[in-house]
Amino acid sequence: MEPRISLITLGVCDLERSLRFYRDGLGLPTTWSPEKGVIFFKTTGTVLALYPLADLAKDALIDPLAQRSAWTGVALAHNVRIKEDVDHILAAAEAAGGRIQKPAQDAFWGGYSGYFTDPDGHLWEVAWGAFPIKDDGSLDIP
Repeated sequence: MEPRISLITLGVCDLERSLRFYRDGLGLPTTWSPEKGVIFFKTTGTVLALYPLADLAKDALIDPLAQRSAWTGVALAHNVRIKEDVDHILAAAEAAGGRIQKPAQDAFWGGYSGYFTDPDGHLWEVAWGAFPIKDDGSLDIP
């Protein structure tokens, strides 16, 4: 397997609500609409997809009525170049209908970060200072 993640798909309960959250609230670019049954957002390197939760469960052969845990053990992350952008993005997420899970603060690893959840409870970290960001937006991991 090549060391690459091509696509991250989030199962969502309301495709239109999630489209508004990510496109209008967070500013992620897309040309897709709910009528297509899936939304793809163009990001650096990896594509973020929104797909109806029941359809994702069916596709993966998972019982759509299976209990979802409030904590899945997965966090997505968005690293920023400027420390103040952490606060700006957290505020934008909250204004768009997300919930602040952990307000931004200095982190034990020397940077600055906070967490929000989207309308379906998917956890996102917004972080500054962990790793340098290359011109193309990818992280420079030593």
